Amino acid sequence: MARYWIAVASREHVLRGVVGGFAQVCHGKQDPLKRMNAGDWIVYYSPVEEFGGKEACRQFTAIGRIKPKQPYQFQMSVDFIPWRRDVDFVDAKEVAIEPLVAKLSFIKNKQHWGFPFRRGCFEISEDDFNFIASSMKVDIHE
Repeated sequence: MARYWIAVASREHVLRGVVGGFAQVCHGKQDPLKRMNAGDWIVYYSPVEEFGGKEACRQFTAIGRIKPKQPYQFQMSVDFIPWRRDVDFVDAKEVAIEPLVAKLSFIKNKQHWGFPFRRGCFEISEDDFNFIASSMKVDIHE
């Protein structure tokens, strides 16, 4: 049975992952990726446009399905070797979060809706995932 995940990263980093066909979460940590299984779905939320930047994005920016290959390390620089997981990303429309907040059950406090995203990567319900996917114009049942 598939599980559903939200990962948080800048839009710039998400788009790199989409082009490369991989997910990288929580600044390259392995544990969140190990909890995912082949066939699970992941959606990225991007609070900002660029890592370390101030320009807000506040959109769901990519969605895809986890591939069977287990997490692996990739050397990005001499001292940064993050963990990754291969993903089949699907074509999706980026969508602002604000209009969705009222209907997302994992957001308990609708006034302080950003709080859950501070975890970096977390599991959500199938209903929440389907609502986000539908908002992104994706039919995950195709």
